[in-house]
Amino acid sequence: MSSRALNDDEVLSEMNKMVAFIKQEALEKAREIKVKADEEFAIEKAKLVKQEQQAIDAQYEKKRKGGEVAQKITQSTLTNRSRLKLLHRREEHLQDLFSNARSQLTQLAASDSGAYTQFLEGVIVQGFLQIMEPSVIVHTRKQDAEVATQAAEAASKTYHDLTGQSVRPEIQADLGEEGAGGVVLVNASTRITVDNTLDERLRLLEDRMLPEIRRDLFGINENRKFYT
Repeated sequence: MSSRALNDDEVLSEMNKMVAFIKQEALEKAREIKVKADEEFAIEKAKLVKQEQQAIDAQYEKKRKGGEVAQKITQSTLTNRSRLKLLHRREEHLQDLFSNARSQLTQLAASDSGAYTQFLEGVIVQGFLQIMEPSVIVHTRKQDAEVATQAAEAASKTYHDLTGQSVRPEIQADLGEEGAGGVVLVNASTRITVDNTLDERLRLLEDRMLPEIRRDLFGINENRKFYT
């Protein structure tokens, strides 16, 4: 069987077929490349979007926590400020209470001489019993010199009845007139001092009764865990 040479038209037809085949192969290859590129682009895009989303979430969480901390700090500051203001008001109220009590004590010494004399006699006897010496100096206010002398004489008799011992009181009217009244007793060597002034009595009462007064005025302190 012999082969014959192709004519020009046949050669052109074969070439066209080859060109069409090559073109088809190139188009399919281009589609494959485009599909793969689109897939890789989509994957990379999703990855970048996820990373940005995580970064935004982390930043938001950080801001949220920072906002919560700032809110707690602000709330704590306001609460402490209110608590301090309340404590300040309560302290002012207590000071007013003690100031009124001191004023009433001063009025007692000035208006009720009988009760005041009885008070002086009692605290002088108490001082005598604490010092237990034959000679005691009784300091008093200038305006109380006369009533203190009477009270000291009566207290000396009471002291003798209680102990069988004698005491010689010496009245010195040298206490400040700004005080509410009362006496300060000192032994002869000035080593023992008994402060029985109304101001000292009130101060001791404030210290001793302050927790009870606070409870009566303001109720039980919920923050307090221990009581003596």
